Amino acid sequence: QVQLVESGGGLAQPGGSLTLSCAVSGSLFSIGIMRWYRQTPGKQRELVASITTTDGPTNYADSVKGRFTISRDNRKMVYLQMNSLKPEDTAVYYCNADIRLRLGSPLTANWGQGTQVTVSS
Repeated sequence: QVQLVESGGGLAQPGGSLTLSCAVSGSLFSIGIMRWYRQTPGKQRELVASITTTDGPTNYADSVKGRFTISRDNRKMVYLQMNSLKPEDTAVYYCNADIRLRLGSPLTANWGQGTQVTVSS
């Protein structure tokens, strides 16, 4: 069974930094696009950033461009470096990955359990 586990959330001051990590575990064939989403109470989950391959194209929400950086390695990890944090970045952050379990099987979306990020002085 594939699992995604986020870590690195917590409390940061405005202007501070945090780095989120997401580890994919379990037996699988390949991982496609990896993404970070965030959600605040009463709002829809928002796509924050995505990355295709280890050095592949990245995309960011306008609200985080220039402040957040998504990266991944070849060991089934994806990261989100968050700089110049603002109170409005406060949310639960979720890792998402398109995973192919076996050769020839379809890509399926998989989610982590989320990690809380709070930006406050």
